Amino acid sequence: MTPSPARILIFLLPTPSLIPPPPVRRPHRALAGTARCAPEAVAGGGFVVIEDDLSELLQILPRDLRDNLQNEPRRDQLLEVILDLGRRPEARFLGNSGGQYLRDNEISQLELEEAQRAVGEFGGDNRAGIEGTLHRISAIRSRKGMVVGLTCRVGRAVNGHVDMVRDLLNYKESILFLGRPGVGKTTVMREIARVLADEFQKRVVIVDTSNEIGGDGDIPHAAIGGARRMQVPEPSMQHRVMIEAVENHMPEVVIVDEIGTEAEAQACRSIAERGVMLIGTAHGERLANIIKNPVLSDLVGGVETVTLGDEEARARRTQKSILERKAPPTFPFLIEMRERHYWVTHRTERSVDMLLHGKKPLVEVRKRDNEFEVVIERWATYDGDGL
Repeated sequence: MTPSPARILIFLLPTPSLIPPPPVRRPHRALAGTARCAPEAVAGGGFVVIEDDLSELLQILPRDLRDNLQNEPRRDQLLEVILDLGRRPEARFLGNSGGQYLRDNEISQLELEEAQRAVGEFGGDNRAGIEGTLHRISAIRSRKGMVVGLTCRVGRAVNGHVDMVRDLLNYKESILFLGRPGVGKTTVMREIARVLADEFQKRVVIVDTSNEIGGDGDIPHAAIGGARRMQVPEPSMQHRVMIEAVENHMPEVVIVDEIGTEAEAQACRSIAERGVMLIGTAHGERLANIIKNPVLSDLVGGVETVTLGDEEARARRTQKSILERKAPPTFPFLIEMRERHYWVTHRTERSVDMLLHGKKPLVEVRKRDNEFEVVIERWATYDGDGL
């Protein structure tokens, strides 16, 4: 049975004649390797295919924990495993706020050392990976530099989330994703890179600071398709590698995860001004968080204080000193990933101006219905944090 077209209502985008027809839902091909389908995907008709290479991650765990998780009914929803010295090991799953203890005995120093040897060397950001996979292992160190805790996070290649923004990709404008940790921002970046490179035939370069998008090792994971990947020696050098990517490799699209410093925000603006499309993520859950953040506010145009004349203030019925957007936003589109299948889309320039003036902007709500089809709704009110 052929799935019905996604129900789409577009309102934020200019030039209605350029709006593409609603995309038709089609089953996606699995990526190279053994694919595992999470229950949320199967329940919706199998459109989202997940490849997790979970067995590779389990190999670094103590044997009893490995056996426990291999027999876990919810292993397809495993988010991360926590190993802290002197505490019981804990597994955390998607959709659950709490964790599940894997045994009654505490983690020993020997077990931590064995896991550390299996992983290899940690970088300056205390992150490491497993070669050929998308998993991330992060270390917690004592004051003396000894590893006293590990967060073993499952990396998954998801095929299907790009349908939530496929229409926006046709506009060749930069998109910024916001969301809390674990909501799936990096996963979406990975699939967008593949789609832009393979389906849109774009020259795509990924600036991969912690090897989270392209996986660990010198050969990038198949999940990014034909996109190229530039690794970053140190997190503090991310902004330099971003500029180097544009100057040396002539990309049409640059993808960067976790924009978090003023230098990186300035690099984004420099890249955008050269006509290169940017796909990025930033720290924050709501547009208002970025507006209030003096380091990252330039991504949405920046904010400055403007003093109005008496007549203008009376006409606007406001104070003489008001906040105004300083420049065009680096990212014309901003998406708040509230949940994995519930996104709020802003036309950044319009939404920033309305929020600064104390009004609620118009937004699009993009979500999946019970049949796992993409539905885009126009809402007149925005329930984000005000200013």
